[in-house]
Amino acid sequence: MPGPHDLFVRFTLGQPERAVAELRAALPPDVVSRVDWSTLRREPGSVVDPELRETQSDLLFSARLLGGQHLLLYILLEHQSSVDRWMALRMLRYVVRQLEHWREEHPESQLLPVIVPLVMYHGPEGAWTAPRRVEELFELPGDAEARERWRTLVPRFEFLLDDLTAERAEGLMARPGPPLTRLAFLLLRYGRSEELSQLLASWTALFVEVYAAPNGLDNLHVVIRYLFQVGNEAAREAARAVLRSVAGAQRTEEMMMTIGEELIEQGRQKGILEGRAEDIVRILTVRGVHVDDTARQLILTCRDPALLNRWFERALTSSTVSDVTAEG
Repeated sequence: MPGPHDLFVRFTLGQPERAVAELRAALPPDVVSRVDWSTLRREPGSVVDPELRETQSDLLFSARLLGGQHLLLYILLEHQSSVDRWMALRMLRYVVRQLEHWREEHPESQLLPVIVPLVMYHGPEGAWTAPRRVEELFELPGDAEARERWRTLVPRFEFLLDDLTAERAEGLMARPGPPLTRLAFLLLRYGRSEELSQLLASWTALFVEVYAAPNGLDNLHVVIRYLFQVGNEAAREAARAVLRSVAGAQRTEEMMMTIGEELIEQGRQKGILEGRAEDIVRILTVRGVHVDDTARQLILTCRDPALLNRWFERALTSSTVSDVTAEG
């Protein structure tokens, strides 16, 4: 089951006209100037590892350069509370998966398209500190000169980084783009912080812009539901007050009732998936199949219904846990 960050990000940035604001802000200016942004479109699918789908979201977009060449823009949104030291290696794996999919769909092509990898980070525990280059993860022998020679032999890969934690609210509000996108940047940046409740009132004008735009009430519904899922009690009360000032008391109460019902149903579905995961581990244990700590964690944290159903069926007959969780 997708987590609140994943659902919020896919809703707010999943449409090209909203994603372009993030891409223009994060990409180098010379790249931005070479893209025909009218050709930007969302590509289906996700390549995130199943066990990380509650803490990571990914979006793939395609576009054409002004010269006509294909361009892929891969955004990984990191929702974990702490920085992942191995992100460069994981990002390399995801990029390779995307390129393999592209080759399958374009068997006649003799060249790969340029793919630009971008990590968008909004962890609550501080700025990004992990390496962005894969070559920085290798233990290279010798002195500085020797290490430089070794560095030419290891895989070279680097991702772009949009670290929202390094931005102030004023900077995020000043980014170009639709009101909903700018509000999303602010909520991703401050949604899990203690200061959110004090900041929300100062963003009322932006909430008004979101409400006044097409589908404004529906968009506010998604925003408020996200705030109720990730914010503390003070933030929830502040969000309710802002919504009341923007949409009125009656619509606010109607929305609160609907969101409450949605969260209850979400909790019920989560309980079902947790039970399914526990059943898989229980079946393997009863059948005498060893489940190590890594595999146990992988199974128990999975919230993908289709994946859990597939693992459940395999658990009935498989002789090893790796057979159960194997891809495909």
